[in-house]
Amino acid sequence: MSDDLPLTGLKVVLIDDSNTIRRSGEIFLTQAGCQVVLAEDGFDGLSKVVEHQPDLIFVDVMMPRLDGYQTCALLKNHPQARSIPLVMLTSKDTLFDRAHASLVGCSEYLLKPFNKKSLTDAVFAHARRSGTA
Repeated sequence: MSDDLPLTGLKVVLIDDSNTIRRSGEIFLTQAGCQVVLAEDGFDGLSKVVEHQPDLIFVDVMMPRLDGYQTCALLKNHPQARSIPLVMLTSKDTLFDRAHASLVGCSEYLLKPFNKKSLTDAVFAHARRSGTA
């Protein structure tokens, strides 16, 4: 990776049950310089977040077994993960959905389908806030 990439060295966990979303997110974020860890559901995501200690977490709202809201709530109550910013990925854009995301500790809400710019802009905004970019 080149050091001139804007997000070089930032570690991101992307939790989504859609292989297409995971792969496109991985491509976009890797091209921007991020280290990307993929998880295919909330349970897988919980262990990968604790194991890898990322700078930012993307979580899909609608997943089987453990949805994005439950995943966020569990992460925000975990001592090793509670300070990591969370971005919800969803196609649901109602006031209720945004309020629910905020209540469980989500920092931002990103609508799907996302593109490279919207995804990397979200990472860059969080990196600037935390002083890592």
